[in-house]
Amino acid sequence: MKKTATLLAGALLGLSAMATQAETLKMAYDSDPVTLDPHEQLSGGMLQLSHMTFDPLVRWDLNMGIEARLAEKWERIDDLTMRFHLRQGVKFHSGNELTAKDVEFTFKRLQNSPDFKGIFTPFKEVRVIDDHTFDLVTNEPFPLILNNATYIFPMDSKFYSGEDENGNAKDMLVKHGNSFASRNISGTGPYTISYREQGVRTEFSRNADYWDGASKGNVDKIVLTPIKEAPTRVAALLSGDVDFIMPVPPADHKRIGGNSEVDLVTMPGTRIITMQMNQERVEQFKDVRVRQAIVHAINQEGIVKKIMRGFATPAAQMSPEGYLGYNAALTPRYDLKKAKQLMKDAGYEKGFTVTMMAPNNRYVNDAKIAQAVASMLAKINITVDLKTMPKAQYWPTFDERAADIMMIGWHADTEDSNNFFEFLTACADKESGLGQYNSGNYCNPEADKLMAQANTETDAAKRAQIMQQVEQMLYDDAAYIPLHWQNLAWGARTGVDIAPVVNKMNFPYLGDLVVKK
Repeated sequence: MKKTATLLAGALLGLSAMATQAETLKMAYDSDPVTLDPHEQLSGGMLQLSHMTFDPLVRWDLNMGIEARLAEKWERIDDLTMRFHLRQGVKFHSGNELTAKDVEFTFKRLQNSPDFKGIFTPFKEVRVIDDHTFDLVTNEPFPLILNNATYIFPMDSKFYSGEDENGNAKDMLVKHGNSFASRNISGTGPYTISYREQGVRTEFSRNADYWDGASKGNVDKIVLTPIKEAPTRVAALLSGDVDFIMPVPPADHKRIGGNSEVDLVTMPGTRIITMQMNQERVEQFKDVRVRQAIVHAINQEGIVKKIMRGFATPAAQMSPEGYLGYNAALTPRYDLKKAKQLMKDAGYEKGFTVTMMAPNNRYVNDAKIAQAVASMLAKINITVDLKTMPKAQYWPTFDERAADIMMIGWHADTEDSNNFFEFLTACADKESGLGQYNSGNYCNPEADKLMAQANTETDAAKRAQIMQQVEQMLYDDAAYIPLHWQNLAWGARTGVDIAPVVNKMNFPYLGDLVVKK
């Protein structure tokens, strides 16, 4: 009896210590998620939300290795099959237990998502073995099974089954629509959503039944307030109104870095910022000389120096250095004299007029970058009617291909060059999902054949050669306007230990965040 009392007292003491350690994090991003449905939109913001409220089968660690999450182990069965073993006892926010059937449900939904289906084209099926074992089966040998598994955040199949109050299926996936899944959430992640007012405030509460007992995270509540304007966001951090902000604009790095009460964390990024030229809307864009003229008219190094304050890397291709597809021979080619000659050769010396759209709160300095591009195009007599708008309004217009030139940034979440090609330059195909974010309607069947070949090549050296060839073809064809790879910067008050949880994918693992007094 005495021993029992001692154990109980110790347990109560432990609970008391945990309670005093629990912290509230007030954070400000430049925008907030446009939906709660993890499959409605493939974007950085949605993947950030997924890592807070769901959990992936596996995820990238800080050294870009694969780390076990909901799948605790896996092994190769044959050339087409990888077997995964789920952790046992994991529960969704609803209280339902995670099983392989939830993975199967999620996989089928990903295959039907306009945004995600392209990633899962190489896959044939999820084959359920038992409650905690399943196989991922590909159509052909595929080198990136684990890379792509980072996109699989199992959804609660029981929670999303049946009909909502309007008689619609709860698992219905609607782009920019009002569905049950866009308004309700049940994941396995470290946080649940306790309050949400789109564009104003979202509150996250710690999941009391979270499976990861080894996590040192002590943040009990997170309050996310979107602050679009960078100066206001920085001012909120410096005044103590918020504890953590993202992104930190280059112009404020010295200001934050020199303040003893806040910390600045930076690292090189791999997100390419580009502009796409819609060949279906503008006849002139079908002429490779015009596209080449536009690429030669853009001063990437000038944009990085003046607008990004050096906090970016000028780009001439999609693959950043370190990716297999990176082609060292491809460099920025700003040459205004050549650009004018190309316009003259194409018969458009007097120029023409186009429309351009860009977000004003999605990428660092996105509106300023768009304005600079418009000014540079004016030098070759291309008049640009530019419109910028918040991210929530921009993405529906992007999906509609509503302007002649549109901005798109892309980080290859598989950390593989082919991901860029599959979404940004592949011939658009609704059936397969390829070219889902190809607003330029560019199409090069030869490049697509090489892209498909790289997806079945398991020899890394051969894959690199294939993808570097694709980069060369896109470069020669001026398939799009490359600008720069955007670096990453986060700011936090001293004591909010963000360095161990931020990463080059820009998905902070906030469930592991430790806040010190």
